[in-house]
Amino acid sequence: MKPIADRIAEELNVRPAQVAAAVQLLDEGSTVPFIARYRKEATGALDDTQLRTLETRLVYLRELEDRRKTILESIRDQGKLDPALEAQVREADTKARLEDIYLPFKPKRRTKAQIARENGLGPLAEALLAHPEREPLTQAEAFVKPEAVKTAQDALDGARAILTERFAEDAELIGRLREDFWRGGRIVSKVREGKQAAGAKFSDYFDFSEPLTKIPSHRALALMRGEREETLDLALVPDPNADPASRALGPFELAVAHRFGIADRGRPGDRWLLDAARWAWRTKIETQLAVDLRLRIWTQAEDEAVKVFAANLRDLLLAAPAGGRPTIGLDPGFRSGVKVAVVDATGKIVETTAIYPHEPQRRWDESLAVLAALAIRHKAELIAIGNGTASRETDKLAADLISRNPELKLTKVTVSEAGASVYSASAYAAQELPGLDVTLRGAASIARRLQDPLAELVKIDPKSIGVGQYQHDLSEQKLGRSLDAVVEDCVNAVGVEVNTASAKLLARVSGIGDALAQAIVVHREANGPFRTRSALKDVPRLGAKAFELSAGFLRVAGGDQPLDRSGVHPEAYPVVRRILERLKADIHAVIGNARALSGLRPADFADERFGVPTVADIFKELEKPGRDPRPAFRTAAFREGVESLGDLKPGMVLEGTVTNVAAFGAFVDIGVHQDGLVHVSAMANAFVKDPRAVARPGDVVKVKVLAVDVARKRIALTMRLTDPEGEVSRGSGGRGDAKAMRAANAAADRPSPGGGALADALRRAAEKGRG
Repeated sequence: MKPIADRIAEELNVRPAQVAAAVQLLDEGSTVPFIARYRKEATGALDDTQLRTLETRLVYLRELEDRRKTILESIRDQGKLDPALEAQVREADTKARLEDIYLPFKPKRRTKAQIARENGLGPLAEALLAHPEREPLTQAEAFVKPEAVKTAQDALDGARAILTERFAEDAELIGRLREDFWRGGRIVSKVREGKQAAGAKFSDYFDFSEPLTKIPSHRALALMRGEREETLDLALVPDPNADPASRALGPFELAVAHRFGIADRGRPGDRWLLDAARWAWRTKIETQLAVDLRLRIWTQAEDEAVKVFAANLRDLLLAAPAGGRPTIGLDPGFRSGVKVAVVDATGKIVETTAIYPHEPQRRWDESLAVLAALAIRHKAELIAIGNGTASRETDKLAADLISRNPELKLTKVTVSEAGASVYSASAYAAQELPGLDVTLRGAASIARRLQDPLAELVKIDPKSIGVGQYQHDLSEQKLGRSLDAVVEDCVNAVGVEVNTASAKLLARVSGIGDALAQAIVVHREANGPFRTRSALKDVPRLGAKAFELSAGFLRVAGGDQPLDRSGVHPEAYPVVRRILERLKADIHAVIGNARALSGLRPADFADERFGVPTVADIFKELEKPGRDPRPAFRTAAFREGVESLGDLKPGMVLEGTVTNVAAFGAFVDIGVHQDGLVHVSAMANAFVKDPRAVARPGDVVKVKVLAVDVARKRIALTMRLTDPEGEVSRGSGGRGDAKAMRAANAAADRPSPGGGALADALRRAAEKGRG
């Protein structure tokens, strides 16, 4: 078996030395963002995606090696480890292959085969297999024992149990049959008797069949949930054309027979051996492989769902920030009123209140007066409106405020409430906003997430943001590990202003963590703002390693050292000094001045420690210090007069914001309290394999309404604006919109991450189950 570094290098198509360097850095405690950004020379410029894959594979392969050692020790202790078997174990390249080899030696409960061996029937099994020219019953009579094996037929049954176990534990055979089953098998579901009404959300799968190799992740997860909820009976069928009642052996049964030289040549024992091969397949091997392949389907579906969740979370975290502008946050509601929180340019709450413009109070003018006064008093520039209940009505209130008070120069923006209620009720929110009513914390969060989505969303458990599919069916550990990596990568890609960041945001910086983040905040509050990055060394327990890993990602704006607001790591400041000496200029004249650097070459400043990749990064940072990788801020303009499903008409072209992307399409908020679905087939004129290649959460897109089913609250949309439209729910319309409405209905009936039907997925935010 090749060394781990060599195997990973082959998989990533890079040099083993690159992998070995990255592994050493990871083992020394370096983080992926730090390695990707500041150790390019060591790893040959492996990027964060490659490093995350490397990290995952490293864990898997090390677990494989640990398991290999355990298995070798177990077989050695049994006295059964010969050179050939040891070579097999050492060459196993997957956990599945390793377990196949180990199966015959794995301690197990007392089986029928073991009982038969204890009764002395092992030699009979071997004789039957080796001498099919002899009559089986005659051979069996010699093994009859009055107490244990009372008849010759009992002896044959015991011999069959021994052979069945032998066939089912042949690693080469099982490995080959598993792959044949995978390539040719299908997953089949049927509705359980009497479950049609209660399980209507699974109606797409009441009589369903699909090849194992083609079933997408969301469908596999839906089928398995339907089975768990006792609506569906699910089966994996290896050979869809096989007749269970037939005496003829199918291809899998023949494969078992051929592996052990069993064939029908007219000899007395041939028929008995063929029946034993059939028995082994139908009672043991098929069941065993079906379990294995269910696990494979589940694992692949889970991995894909985690991947989708992670990709959507990345897009949401890296959404365009409105920036440090005074903002009024509105958390809409009817009877309980609209909660209002005003935050200044730094996100500090300066005033809160509640207004009651909607039913039943209808204090419209009074609410306008309150908002106008707040805007004047705090010089507000933005109004952030949560997209939950009463969102459009509150949006209309903000529009009225702007039209009546043009001198205020306010801009209104609808903001996703995803996770806002989770944050409001959290212990962290209580600590961050002591004394503030829980109902008002949501309004503050809505305002802050408009200013800086990343800084606000890191305060919420990523799983509560609700941008995945079937999240409650997934491994919490696997999902949590993936989402934590995404948050870490996003925070460090943007960088963090150390003098204004919350402890939650600081904790996501490379090398920091919760305890150090809290220590930084305490030190900052006690001693005032940090003037330089090096002053962080004064924070208790922030040692040399933590400083090395974190310093490049922390920013100090307006401090004593201009480079501290850039992404240049303090360890590389000597390189900058050499650049300044060449230019005969000071840092103030060079930083942010691309023209001053235009005549220089990175190679001229490289040395043994800092190579061309790092120096090139330094040049970029000097040209645009602390550059933000996020896109420019932009919002969707909802169409006036379109506020509910009843206002929608097929053919309307609207602007909306992508709220979630799943394997089957994208959900778009068009301002009617119900997201519409753009099926993957309606996202572009060309074939779309991955919906995220076309749209991502936060994107502002133009869509056309294909069809509306008001009764079922379904909206079928298309991003192909030339597609024909029609009232599909009434039976009219073109082929395209019929397909889209079927997709919308199917998606809506498909279970959501929150555990309900995907109708839930059409509700906004995590607490409303986007899925």
